[in-house]
Amino acid sequence: MTTINHILFPYDFSEQGMLATPFVRALACRFGSKITLAGVVPPVWIAPPTGMPPLVGVNTPEMQVDLEARLQDALTEQFAPMTVERVAMAGDPALQIVALAATRNVDLIMMPTHGFGLFRALLIGSVTAKVLHDTKCPVWTATHAEEQRSSPVPRTVLCAVDGSPETVPLMRWAGGFCKTIGAVLKMVHVVPPISDWLALPTERDLQEQVRHEARTQLEAQQEESGIQAPLRIVVGKVVETVCEEARQDGADLILIGRGSIQSTLGRLRTHAYGIVRQSPCPVLSV
Repeated sequence: MTTINHILFPYDFSEQGMLATPFVRALACRFGSKITLAGVVPPVWIAPPTGMPPLVGVNTPEMQVDLEARLQDALTEQFAPMTVERVAMAGDPALQIVALAATRNVDLIMMPTHGFGLFRALLIGSVTAKVLHDTKCPVWTATHAEEQRSSPVPRTVLCAVDGSPETVPLMRWAGGFCKTIGAVLKMVHVVPPISDWLALPTERDLQEQVRHEARTQLEAQQEESGIQAPLRIVVGKVVETVCEEARQDGADLILIGRGSIQSTLGRLRTHAYGIVRQSPCPVLSV
């Protein structure tokens, strides 16, 4: 059974943070979750006098007190009458978020990701990237949420599976999550092209054999997990194919495995951040 009793919502008063608020409220309502609204005062880097180390990170108690006051008045209407704890911290934002999640038994971190500069589509915020990599609990994030039109309560969830040992727990988590929120669950596995010559009959036959072997393995994992959902085996580039499948399905959420980011062997590992960047909908890594 998938339970989300405590949601951590790092909030920086940005437009991206405001756009994430309906998603936080929707999931908290469905799971009966407590919300912790957290703000972090980052270090202010200043140039020291001559002869000292090149940079010093500082923040003042007044800055944290000011943040505490702002948090008390933040999102009161959006989250009324829900249980919301408000926490102001100082330090490296990613480290503080990860530590807070660990010490407060957080079940889900929900945070938008910020990309800045001329090539925003190529970026995810460094804080989000660190949190995705370091935390042990699931993380929901949306890149450029102003361009997405997903339902706050997902109606269709696409779970990208890679056949690794983490696949069975991911399937179970996805099944329990979708059952609680009343969403349709679909699964996709991407098989990379074996060659650039798939027009040749021998190459097509070999590619089909690879697809068949992948389906056999994943169907066995489905049976072990006890979660039955439509499964597609698709040939293509992982990031582009997962995102296109989500787009064609009208998915409101993509689920990927936590091991896909953290492990050294997860087949989606090197593609996880690409999926977050290019997804047409929010992404939840478990």
